[in-house]
Amino acid sequence: MPERKSMRRIREVFRYHFEAKLSQKQIAGALGVARSTVWDYLRRLSEAGLSWEAAGQLSDEELEQRMFSRPADCSRRRPQPDWATVHAEMNARRYMTLQLLWEEYRRQHADGYSYPRFCVHYATWARRQKVYMRQQHVPGEKLFVDYSGKKPCIRDRLSGLDEPVELLVMAWGLSQYLYAEAQRSQQLPQWIMGHVRGYGYYDCAPHVEVPDSLKSAVTKASLYDPDLNRAFAEMAAHYGVAVVPARPGKPRDKPKVENAVLIAQRWILAALRHRVFYSIEELNQAIGELLERANTRPMKLHGKSRRQLFDEYDRPNALPLPSTAFEYREWQAATLSFDCHLQAAEHFYSAPYALCQRRLWVRLSATTVEVFDGQQRVALHQRSYTRFGYTTDPQHLPEKHRQGEWSPGRLLSWASKIGQNTCELIKVVMNSKPFVQQGYRPALGILRLAKSYGPERLEAVAQLALHYRVTRVGDIENMLKRGRDKAELNQPCTATVSNTRNSRGRDYYAAPRTSFLTTVTTSERNSDHDTGHHQQTA
Repeated sequence: MPERKSMRRIREVFRYHFEAKLSQKQIAGALGVARSTVWDYLRRLSEAGLSWEAAGQLSDEELEQRMFSRPADCSRRRPQPDWATVHAEMNARRYMTLQLLWEEYRRQHADGYSYPRFCVHYATWARRQKVYMRQQHVPGEKLFVDYSGKKPCIRDRLSGLDEPVELLVMAWGLSQYLYAEAQRSQQLPQWIMGHVRGYGYYDCAPHVEVPDSLKSAVTKASLYDPDLNRAFAEMAAHYGVAVVPARPGKPRDKPKVENAVLIAQRWILAALRHRVFYSIEELNQAIGELLERANTRPMKLHGKSRRQLFDEYDRPNALPLPSTAFEYREWQAATLSFDCHLQAAEHFYSAPYALCQRRLWVRLSATTVEVFDGQQRVALHQRSYTRFGYTTDPQHLPEKHRQGEWSPGRLLSWASKIGQNTCELIKVVMNSKPFVQQGYRPALGILRLAKSYGPERLEAVAQLALHYRVTRVGDIENMLKRGRDKAELNQPCTATVSNTRNSRGRDYYAAPRTSFLTTVTTSERNSDHDTGHHQQTA
């Protein structure tokens, strides 16, 4: 049977033939169909025993049934497959093919459809299942946010190469009022500060935001209960915005921004395709100019521009902005170590010793570092950008170490079991720190090397480390890896261990350090030279 939309054309064939008295050739030319098609329609009308007047009284369904239904002796229908099951099989398994499902169908029904007809009927059935709910947008309620798949570029002045950058696009649900800006990446700082600038551009905030499920917005995607990134959730709370992420792989949850991205690509990226930009700021200035043109251009459907609709409907019903803009602060999870410090942004900050071995949250701004236990702030520090340095509040350290916890006595007791040189080295490491607790971590790192390389080798390397004033864990481990302790077994070593108390003092650490690798290499070179001299003499 023909498609229902073709019934109108069939009636036009009848009208041209019976009322306009046109020939079949003229009808075919006027309607853009073949002459054989015109002849077939007129034949079927005659075989159905219908006149032009009688056909005009019938509905499309009735006329279609009378013209295209088969006679009783030819009306045997082929067995129908379970199209719902076929559809489920195709969606459940990526490797499933219609060919295999058709073969299984024909094994059950030998008189069933041929493979081409099977595919046609399935495609027709699947198209009829795509019925979507039309979204109703309340003024000022929703703002849709996404990144464009097509990216603008900035050119490096030195290399002359084009570097693609991201294009962030926002659109209101009702007015489709746009905002767009170029960003270096989709990382969390760019994502959040793009929102701050976007809200500032609109001079208001939505009640609900619908972003995509990118990592900067959603840390754990879920159909029912996604986990928002904590920094992004804090930004939304600052503006009073509820975040409802679109379902993963469901672009119809955010059709407005999908359309807005297409508009941005057509009205912004296409217009900038011949221009060269050397910075993000220069590119965003050009984007802002084209953005104004897109927002002030009247839309054919409404007869008004996006800005007019926004000022009339969305802005009066949106949320006002708070008195201060949001300051970007990054959140990190960290465990408080036994030395009362945790690591955040390549620096160590102290926290109360009572929270040792507990998972805490760290909030970092440009100037401060805050440590939270749940919702309670337990520490506040000025941010330091010294890599792997220590920032310690003495109030966070215990007055005395409880038995069973890490303490200098416990670490020195462990070191003395390995050897006297190791014990002396641990003393040097802990005395070199402003707070003794800051030496726990490197001391523990040194002691644990005995598990990998053996206590005998660690004791030998500790003697060399004391002699060459090496205290970093990485340097000591490198000595073990290179076997420097074995290389100097037969060489006299001037390193001695004092039995008196450690009295190295400030001058010891102020003295210039001798590179162990340089010293050993020089001694090896001298040893090789002496060996060669003895061989020549012999």
